[in-house]
Order: sequence, then C-alpha cells, then structure tokens
Amino acid sequence: MSHPDRAEIEIRPVREDEFAAWVRAVNTGFLLTPTPAPETVAHRREGAELARTQAAFDEGRMVGNFRSFTQRLTAVGGAEVRADAITNVGVAPTHRRRGILSRMMAADLAAARERGEAVATLISAEYPIYGRYGFGPAASVARWEIQVPRTGLDPRWSRPEGGGRLDLVDAAEIRAHGPGLHERLRSFRHGVVDRDARWWRQATGQSTPPDKPWKEPFYVLYRSALGEVEGYAAYTAEDTWHENKQPLETATVVDLIAVTPVAERALWQYLCSVDWITRVRTGFRAPDDLLPDFLPDVRAARITTLADWLWVRLLDVPGALASRTYAASGALTLEVTDASGLGGAGRYRLTADGSGAECVRTREAAELTVELGDLASLWTGEVSAARLLALGRVREERAGAAAVADSLFRTERRAWCPDVF
Repeated sequence: MSHPDRAEIEIRPVREDEFAAWVRAVNTGFLLTPTPAPETVAHRREGAELARTQAAFDEGRMVGNFRSFTQRLTAVGGAEVRADAITNVGVAPTHRRRGILSRMMAADLAAARERGEAVATLISAEYPIYGRYGFGPAASVARWEIQVPRTGLDPRWSRPEGGGRLDLVDAAEIRAHGPGLHERLRSFRHGVVDRDARWWRQATGQSTPPDKPWKEPFYVLYRSALGEVEGYAAYTAEDTWHENKQPLETATVVDLIAVTPVAERALWQYLCSVDWITRVRTGFRAPDDLLPDFLPDVRAARITTLADWLWVRLLDVPGALASRTYAASGALTLEVTDASGLGGAGRYRLTADGSGAECVRTREAAELTVELGDLASLWTGEVSAARLLALGRVREERAGAAAVADSLFRTERRAWCPDVF
C-alpha cells in the first residue's frame, strides 16, 4: 500500500474527547512515557486552548501535534508586544517528510496574524528546524557552574551591604511578591515573556505536573534599605558528602530575578555563602549576565551551556520594528525576503529618532537585503548586521548600509528569556 499523499492527512484542532490522544502524541514525540495518566491529561488540559491545539490525522490515527497560546514579549526599550507562542510541536517518526509540520505552522501563523499578534515565538529543541519557517534565534542562554571555594568571596559575609535585607520565605510570600517583581523586570529587560497565575502556582507547588516530581525549593527574598522587594531566588540543594565527612553540596538555582544590580549581587553572594554549599549551578541566564564579574575570581564560574534559546518570527514587520526603541537616529530601507513564503516579505522604510520609530512599506530603493529570520535576530539585538554581512546572510545594496543598521539596532544588553514554554 502506498503512502498517503499530503491531501489525505487531515489537520485540524482537536476535540475534547481527543485531548488524551493528543497528549500521547506529544509524549511520543518527546520520547516520554507514551500513555499519560489521567491526572497528567487533566493538568495539561488546564493550559490548552482547544482552538489552538492542532493535530494531524492519518486514517483517524494522530500523527502530528502543535499548540500555541498568546504571550506578551518585551521588545527593546520595554514596550510589550503580543506574541503567538508555539509549543508541543511534533510529527510521528512514521510520518516525517510529508509536509505535516509545514501545514500546521502555516495554519497557526495565519491565525496569529488575523488576531493581530506581531511576532511568533518558540524554544527550539533542534537548531535546523525553524529557520525554514522564517524564525531566527533572538535570545541565547547561558548556564554557569560556580566553584564556591575558588570565588574569593569573603566567607564571613552574612548580610547585604547598604542596608538591604535577605529573608528566607515560603511559597505564599513568593506568590504575593513574585508576580509584581517579574512585571518590573519585564518592563525594561527585552526578551522576557509574561508569567500568568498558573505559572506561579506551578512554580510554588500549588499546581504541579503529576508526571514531574515536585521538589520544594528554598526561597530567599531581597529587600532594599527602603523595604522594597527588588529580587528573589529559588534554589534546591543536593545532599552529598565526601567520604571523609566533608560537605560537597550543590545548590541549583530554579529561578533568580532582580530589578537592580545591588539585589542581583546580594542574591548570588548569598547563594555562595550558604554553609555546606561548594558548588552553585545558575540555571538559565543571559550570555552577558553580570554574575561572573561579581566574583573576585571570575574563573570560579565556568560556562556549562551557551546556546540559542528564544526564536522569533516577525508576523507584522512594520509593527514589530516600530515597537522597539533604537540606539541612534537614522533611516534605513530594508528589502525583507521570506523563503518560507508564509508572509513578511516586502520593502520597508524604517525611520527612528529619540521620540520613537516608524516603519512603513515603500517603493524606495533598498539599502540592505535581509532574510526574515535574520531580521528577527537584528530586532532583538542578538546579532550585528556586520556579522551577518561577513557570513553572506545580508547584502548591502548601498555601501555602508550594514553599519547604519548596527547603529540603529545595537542594544546595551543582550536579550534574555529566563523561561521555557
């Protein structure tokens, strides 16, 4: 029997009675235990909008899965951009190379554009997949491992300088203070995405996924000298001792956010001062995180992960480009290409100054030609136009256009997305 062609594979949103099978398809694709427990299905159903939960069917058998939800992403300068967040994507290994993912992606992006979402976002499990759909790596991630005895920090340290205060607190206090603190971070740090009430319930043990054992973390809250909450950390610890009765405990940071460098420094110094802790694993940080330079011996912090993380596709090119601030005043005409054919190609005139930015379609001669995914990387400041030019991924139609692009798109800090979704 010949393989079915693309037309015979049905793609549509799942029904309520199909959701358990959809979770099974997700588990299969991610090499998890295939058959989900009813509690796991119920937990996942809480966070899924059926109209945005797609599946592919071959003679009634589910062979593909895809889900999205509305997200709020911070652009350069602090503006909030509505995003189509994509997750739980997979195609059964028996049905690869049949255009199933392409059809699910096209349907989702078209619907997102209709809703007025300016960008689409995702965390890519594999690097090569999403560039062909117009996505570009927009925020990288780094993880460090700190060898505490080597840091050079004063082992007698016991409290923050300048009148700040650290308190060990419980989950209820994190639910009370964490959302507001995170919104303050999101108001100025580009790449950060919103966290809803369900996120905070899961992060504090109120609503944990049944298939993921819950280990309650320790929570520490930082308050400034004025009593204002400016940071918090959640961390777990391993119970490991050396044979000669020497502690070799590792603290693993689950979450650490701070809205001032003073708070950030105090939280890292606290983690490196806890008795018995000889190693700290930092969790997901920005590649230009301040952490290593907080330590007298920078080499005590060793990078264990440095990789792409958040990927972005511009759905509304003029809207996305106009949403962010720019490092200089100037103008640039961009020829944007889109090999995916899923929308976004065109010629655009970007004009920026201290009062904001405007981007419109134009018939003026192009100065710089750029692929849509690379434009997303420029949009967040993740890469320079000069680097893309050297790699042959942008083309100058006017000499010096890449330098103009870099003067505009340059950012003071790297984009950071601390969350997985």
